[in-house]
Amino acid sequence: MAAGPSDAERLVRVRPRTVLVVLGVLLAAALVLDVVWIARQFLTWVLISVFLALAVNPAVEAFQRGRIRRRGLAAAIAYVAVLIVIAAILAAFIPTLVAQVNKLVLATPEFVRNLTAGRGPLGFLETKYHVVDRVEEAVRGGGGGSQLLSGGTAALALAKSILTGIVGLVTIAFLTFFMLLEGPTWVERFYRLLPPDKAPRWRAVGQGIYRTVGGYVTGNLLISVIAGAVTTGVLLILGVPYALALGVVVAILDLIPLAGATLAAIIVSLVAFTVSVLTGVVVIVFFAIYQQLENHVIQPLVYGRSVQLSPLTVLVAVGVGAEVAGVLGALLAIPLVGSIRVVIEDWSAHRRGRTGEQTGAAASEPASPSA
Repeated sequence: MAAGPSDAERLVRVRPRTVLVVLGVLLAAALVLDVVWIARQFLTWVLISVFLALAVNPAVEAFQRGRIRRRGLAAAIAYVAVLIVIAAILAAFIPTLVAQVNKLVLATPEFVRNLTAGRGPLGFLETKYHVVDRVEEAVRGGGGGSQLLSGGTAALALAKSILTGIVGLVTIAFLTFFMLLEGPTWVERFYRLLPPDKAPRWRAVGQGIYRTVGGYVTGNLLISVIAGAVTTGVLLILGVPYALALGVVVAILDLIPLAGATLAAIIVSLVAFTVSVLTGVVVIVFFAIYQQLENHVIQPLVYGRSVQLSPLTVLVAVGVGAEVAGVLGALLAIPLVGSIRVVIEDWSAHRRGRTGEQTGAAASEPASPSA
């Protein structure tokens, strides 16, 4: 009797078509990742525009529920209304803000001279720790500072940054407006691609995701306004100059989770030290306490109500997002986790519904006669 092939001698045949399909998928994935990396700046502008459109869309829908039925007219009115509100706020604060910023810019050289000479509240940084000498040594150590301190290179980089910022603002403004106009149409086209029996379910999921992301955007803006207002009040009480300008800086930087608040605290504390060492220490203590309050109380409470996530989930999501993708990851972590929650809840509800239907059907079947 001839011995059959053993298990170790089994051959696995792979069709050439399967190999080609796997290679095609890998090449397509690599191409997509390469395109995303190249267009990462524009994609960031798109994400910002999505957040802004979601923040303005409730006003558009409110106009549509009123006498304005046309989506385009409602979007235009809401968009212009938001611009008018922003312009009114800037008109109310811009004179004081510009004056304080100009004073801060004009006073900066004096701060630097005092620091270099070891005078003023920050003079101890030079007299005791020789900060200026260490900075100069670090600059000289980096290739003599010829590249870092090159006037032409610095001017070119500054001009490029300003131009990129202007282009970004204009692009975000147009993207936001067109998303307000065409966003519902695009979503409706997606729903039409689904089977008729599945469309209502995914419409409900889409509405839940929309409420989650919109709530996150609104909550983030609210938290930033609170941070800027509280900081301005504390600085006014302590007599720190440029309180309004610094409060605006804090509000803007606080939009960035984790890193933004820390950077704002450093900037404001340095200005506070120019008043006195005690004032600087008080400001540092204030920011240390407020950041703990914001991270562990305000953010979880606001996001817990607007995004419907527990405080622990919010903290874990922001931390993991920041580790994975930095600032952008921290910004997207909460709406992403909120969207996943909506999908999981929908799946769980439909699973329970199917289980209940099967149980009811089994109970309604007539019992078979006994033998």
